[in-house]
Formats: sequence, C-alpha cells, structure tokens
Amino acid sequence: MAKLAFLGLGVMGFPMARHLVDKGNDVVVYNRTRAKAEQFSTKLRAKIADSPAEAAKNADIVFACVGDDSDLKAITVSNHGAFKTMKPGSLFVDHTTTSAAIARVMSEDAKSRQIGFMDAPVSGGQVGAENGKLTIMCGGSERMFERASCFMSCYGTKITLMGSSGSGQLTKMVNQICIAGLVQGLSEALNFGQKAGLDMERALDVISGGAAQSWQLENRGNTMLDDTFDFGFAVDWMRKDLRICIEEAKENGSELPITALIAQFYARLSNIGYGKNDTSSLIRLLR
Repeated sequence: MAKLAFLGLGVMGFPMARHLVDKGNDVVVYNRTRAKAEQFSTKLRAKIADSPAEAAKNADIVFACVGDDSDLKAITVSNHGAFKTMKPGSLFVDHTTTSAAIARVMSEDAKSRQIGFMDAPVSGGQVGAENGKLTIMCGGSERMFERASCFMSCYGTKITLMGSSGSGQLTKMVNQICIAGLVQGLSEALNFGQKAGLDMERALDVISGGAAQSWQLENRGNTMLDDTFDFGFAVDWMRKDLRICIEEAKENGSELPITALIAQFYARLSNIGYGKNDTSSLIRLLR
C-alpha cells in the first residue's frame, strides 16, 4: 500500500480523495480552508495536514486538484509547498486544469528535485467525480503513468497518457473548446424550439437518438428547459479554462473565433451574477 496525499478538497477534489480512502488507501489531506478538511476527516477518518509540505512529507504520490496556475505554484514551490518536503523518487500528480506552460515548468522543477510531475486534468464534472467516472488526460512519462494509474482508477474510468509534460493540459483545452461550442449550440437550439412552440421534452427525446446526441444534451437538456443551473461546472471556472485555451491558441497559431465569442458570453453571465451557475446557463442570455 502506497502512502498518498491529496491537496485540494473542492467540488472535484473532495469526492476524488474520498474514492482513494474508500479503496483502503492511506491518505493525508490538505485544504486551504481547514474546515473542509475537517469535514472530510470526520466523514472518512483521514489525517489532516496543516500545509502542503506537511501532507507531502512521507507520501509516495501526491495528488492535487486546485484552481489555477497560481494555486498550483502555491501548493508546490512556495515556502510551505509540497516540493519542499517530497522525498526523492516520489510523484506529484496534478489534476488541476492549468496552462500547458506551467505544467512544463513544474515538471522541470520537480525533475531538479529528483521527483516526478504529471499533469492529469480531468473531465466529467462533479457528477463524474462523485460517481468515480472521470476521464483523465495525462502528460508525463510512461513510468509515471503506470505508477499512478492504479490509484487514478479509483475515480477515473478512461485514463489516457497523451504524451510528454503538458500534453494532458493541451488535451483538456481541446475538451473545453468542444464543450463551449456544444453548450452554445444546445442553448440556441432549445431556445429556438421553445419559441417555435414545440414540446421540447419530446423534441429532446427524439433528437437524442440521432446525430445531435451528446453528453451535454443528455445531462443538461432538461435542466436547461427547467431554468435550473445551481450545480455542475461553474461559469467562472469555464471562463478561466477558455482564457487558457485562447492564450495557447495565440502561441500555436490556431484560430478560435467561436470559442473567443463564447468566452465573451460567459463573461456577460458572470458580470450579471451567474458566475457560480453551471456552464449550461448560457441559454439565459437568449431568453
């Protein structure tokens, strides 16, 4: 049995860490807001650390799921960061959605300390995390991937090594670009159907059996019709992800005209107070 640490117990990290504990692993947890760590410990009897460095001190593998590039730096290379105490030969697996650039920087920094670093962003949302059915896109060496896979399988069902450091994050960007377009298309379609006077529940049932079928349609179609958005992947997090996509596109010379437009729509939603709502709330701008 490996000794594990998990840093970040948000809407994704909490259930992911829970699955590791449920599978019988020895897990030390850290969260910036200690109350959340205490809640986790009360439910699952896991050990709590006061800092990332303390959590990582004796760990064979440290998993993390935090907010963005700056949060990742804070839990790794700050004065109380995990990299300060991780033992040679240990591995850091980052499930945060970040830029590919910071993943590469962290990988090089870790290498200089004789530890491993793998970027491994996830897709599937809170429901996927709760049910242990996340998709995980990994960037790193085959050795790192093989070492971490058995633990990631506690909360992931499709776990793929995409290439060297940063490849996991680039794949997550592809994922988010696809989602943004899908959600906007679904929003326009549902709004169109409602204004045309169709029975949209029946319409959704019909088109779900054809070429329009998608995860977004199956899981968000009816809640969009009901104007219910107090769950899921928050608008503000999608704004962060799309910003990363657009910045990367500038670097590699690709065009993202639709993604850039939808990023503006999400900014409008956030500015009128819907930043914590699910990304499917895009339809609100059409109503």
